[in-house]
Parts: sequence; structure tokens; C-alpha cells
Amino acid sequence: MQRPAQRDQGDQRAKRRGRGRGRVLVCAAAVPVALIVAGCSSDSGSGSGDADSGGKSADTAASASASPSPTVQAAVYKSLPKACGAVTKKTLGELVPKGKSGKEGTADDAGTRASCSWSSLDNNGVKGSQFRWLNVSMLRFESDTSRGSGEEQAQKYYDKQIQDAQSSAGAKNTKSKPVSGTGDAATTVTYDLKKKEGSFKQQTVVTRVENVVITLDYNGAGLAGEKTPSAASLTKLAEKATKEAVAAVSAANGGGGTGGDAGAASPTPSSSASASKGASKSPSPSPSASKKS
Repeated sequence: MQRPAQRDQGDQRAKRRGRGRGRVLVCAAAVPVALIVAGCSSDSGSGSGDADSGGKSADTAASASASPSPTVQAAVYKSLPKACGAVTKKTLGELVPKGKSGKEGTADDAGTRASCSWSSLDNNGVKGSQFRWLNVSMLRFESDTSRGSGEEQAQKYYDKQIQDAQSSAGAKNTKSKPVSGTGDAATTVTYDLKKKEGSFKQQTVVTRVENVVITLDYNGAGLAGEKTPSAASLTKLAEKATKEAVAAVSAANGGGGTGGDAGAASPTPSSSASASKGASKSPSPSPSASKKS
């Protein structure tokens, strides 16, 4: 028979073992729950991140494919004629009757700019002399996504050329008028200019045809007592020559574009005076030319 003290000790050890097994079971049950919670939390976060990342990538790709590359309308004219051949010999005989072959202006790129000038001095002895000067210049614009279409650029340059002619230094009695049947747009600016050699009548005809701007400068003066030429007659000749230059541009590009009513002239196909070197200013006649013979 066990003693009471021994039974008490045995009971206490049994209780402690029971409590220990209970704690183990509780902990064991708690571990899977924690793992499950942590696993769900980890999977949920990872899935959300992937979804967000994947969503952003898809949106970016969709946006990129939906945004077309910048485009601009192609320029109509791809080349220029030879400036010295832009006006027919017959018309040159009327504008610069004593003129010789034209002087071609220098340009870095003949495909985008060209110019040619002629001068004529008709010496009439004691009656004085008639002086004429003609310059034809052309500037062609290429379409560019940053600057716009060739036609848009040409229109801006056309407007600037007219403004420059209207604000020429020393100009008097400045007048401007539109010219019909010449290219897509054309304007004639006329004014009087007093020089030491005499009184000059200046005509500037600015024309835009598609993506090309043509600026024709023509002036005349009576020297050493000779009569000053009529502004109306000079303007008529300048506008006639401009129509031929427009036809030359069209012919140089296979007849494409809108040349307007260029008439029957068809010079051999081949920018303003300020756009080409060597033909930017009207030369003054030589001192001896203004003297009576």
C-alpha cells in the first residue's frame, strides 16, 4: 500500500504531464493557423503586385500602340529649275534688252535654293541711258515633323518676303496688290527709290507655288537725263516673267502641282534674293554709264 505522501506526489506529476501535453497540442494547433495566415498574406501580396505590374505594362504597351507616330504631308515639289533658265529669252529681251547671260547666285544646296540676276544698260548718247536690273530667286521647303509641311513653311516665308519688300529702307510711294493666275498666291510690291545715280522704280513680285517661293525683283531708271521708266510698264513685265518662273518650277517637277495660269511659256527646266548669295542687291550702274557720251 502506497503511502499518502507518495500518492500525492504521483498525482502531481501526472497533472504536470497532462498540462504539458495540453500545451504542446495547443501550440501544434496554433502553428498551422499562423502558417496558413502568413501564406495567404504572402500569396495575396505577390499576386497583387504581379497584377499591378502586369496591368501597368499592358496599359503602357496599349498606349504606345494606340499613339501613332507624328506624320506630315509630303512636299509636292522635289526639285528646282535652273534659275538662269526660269525666264524665256524672249521675255528677257524685254526686261533687260542689253543684258548678257545671267549671273547665277551661289548656294549650298541647289536643290533647295537658286537665283540668277541680269543687268542692262542701254546707252543713248547725249540723251542718257536706261538701266534695268532683274533678279529671280527660288526657295524650296521640305516637309518636316518639327517645322510642319513644306507648304506651311513656304506660306510663312512668302508672308515674310512681302513684309520685307514693303518695309525696304528709303522706299517711297509703296503699294501692294495681289496678282491673279500666278501660282497659289502672288503679290506685287512697288515703290520709288532715290539713289545717287537717279530715281529707280522697283517692282518685287513674291509668289508661292506649293512648297516653293519665287521672289522676282525688277527695277529700272533713266540716267544722265534719260526719262524715268513707267512703273506700270515695269510691273507688267515683272509679272509676266514671274508666271514663266512658276511654269519652270512645275516643268522641273514633271508638270505636277498647281502652277496657276502660267501662260504658254515653257522655259528649259532645270529664295528670295536674300536666300541666295551673290544676287541680293540691285547693283548700281558704273559711274561712266551715267555720263553723257
